[in-house]
Amino acid sequence: MLEREGRAFSMYKRMPSRDRSDVMDVEENSAFSQDSMDVETTNPSMWLSFPHVVVGTLSSFLFGYHLGVVNEPLESISLDLGFSGNTLAEGLVVSTCLGGALIGSLFSGWIADGVGRRRAFQLCALPMIIGASTSATTKTLAGMLIGRFLVGTGMGIGPSAVALYVTEVSPASVRGTYGSFIQIATCLGLMVALFIGIPVKEIAGWWRICFWVSTIPAGFLAVAMMFCAESPHWLYKQGRIAEAEAEFERLLGGSHVKYAMVELAKLDRGDDADTVKLSELFYGRHFRVVYIGSTLFALQQLSGINAVFYFSSSVFKSAGVPSDVANAFIGVANLSGSIIAMLLMDKLGRKMLLLWSFFGMAISMLVQVAAANTFVSGSASLYLSVGGMLMFVLTFALGAGPVPSLLLPEIFPSRIRAKAMAICMSVHWVINFFVGLLFLRLLEQLGPQLLYSMFASVCMMAVVFVKKNVIETKGKSLQEIEVALLPQE
Repeated sequence: MLEREGRAFSMYKRMPSRDRSDVMDVEENSAFSQDSMDVETTNPSMWLSFPHVVVGTLSSFLFGYHLGVVNEPLESISLDLGFSGNTLAEGLVVSTCLGGALIGSLFSGWIADGVGRRRAFQLCALPMIIGASTSATTKTLAGMLIGRFLVGTGMGIGPSAVALYVTEVSPASVRGTYGSFIQIATCLGLMVALFIGIPVKEIAGWWRICFWVSTIPAGFLAVAMMFCAESPHWLYKQGRIAEAEAEFERLLGGSHVKYAMVELAKLDRGDDADTVKLSELFYGRHFRVVYIGSTLFALQQLSGINAVFYFSSSVFKSAGVPSDVANAFIGVANLSGSIIAMLLMDKLGRKMLLLWSFFGMAISMLVQVAAANTFVSGSASLYLSVGGMLMFVLTFALGAGPVPSLLLPEIFPSRIRAKAMAICMSVHWVINFFVGLLFLRLLEQLGPQLLYSMFASVCMMAVVFVKKNVIETKGKSLQEIEVALLPQE
């Protein structure tokens, strides 16, 4: 059996891509297809790929850190830079990042495909270092906005890069667990930013330190990526077969290399090197997976998670809880849900977590609706409001938060994976921007009961959408998922 496999694999290495596919089609119907699974008698060790995944998720830590870095210091920043009381300027300091992130996300797929996953991380870290340094040293509002915009471009590149990288370097048996690291790292980044911002009111100029601190993990990410494995999937698409084998050996162990390479060869039809046209992502064979991915991110952002974060401080304040304690409660709920998701991702599966997460979020929103009801007494209303908010964040972190970033690179075919992720992340940022822009106005116009009822309805729509459209990817190779989802030509 091993001799047959050796002949098939050596033939695959020598032949052109299109001829390899024909050979593999024959081999799959012969003894090779019957015996190939014998090579993979055990799952690859998770510890070989672990350090590479941890380094990659530093970009998610930076993402969370820069989301939260201006929350506490904003008042001090406005005083020092001379725009105190100017709500428009304060809003720009917060939201300029979103504009940069949208630009970064639009180009992230082309960057990841053009220069590789490792260099995409380095190109993500570079504007974060320059932008944070600019913000830390500036003496004007314009300098702050330029720095925030540069940081935002890095934030836009990072999520696509890390989702692609973690999906492509992780063994199938722990891909869900490793995918959860992305959400956990984001939560830790947010919490560290809030923690570092605590002394800002006591120490003059401390907000500059908050920005300087972020350059340390960003610099480490840029340097450490030089020593990490490149994605074997990307190397294979570039025709760099020997390098792809070497990286699989680093990530999976020598005994799993041939099996992994043969799995890649099964879906190689000689067109991976062709340029992916933008139009291909919106009709034909690829429309369904791009539609699923974009809709999942849209439902995630329309579920009300950002509204909850925006409104949490005032809810806790009315309950007599200080803002820093409120932020800690929200952070703990978010982190706790993410850790539970990590433990369950490869046991219950992605689809199950998504279903129960969105359902739990809908129930939590209905609790918020009950809290806003005039028939509920003051103390009961506060308990329901705080409890519903924490329950919403917890259930979001169980599935709706971490799963889309993991699931989408799994369901996208290798040929379009990076560019399709860029499209879906752009949808994420556009809706994120408009939710932030319109939430407070809608709250004033519609009132909390109607608005939270709308969010609950979106969560239930998400349950129906996931039930009908999302397939389970737990424990499956990327090649098996592609065959299941993509109609063959």
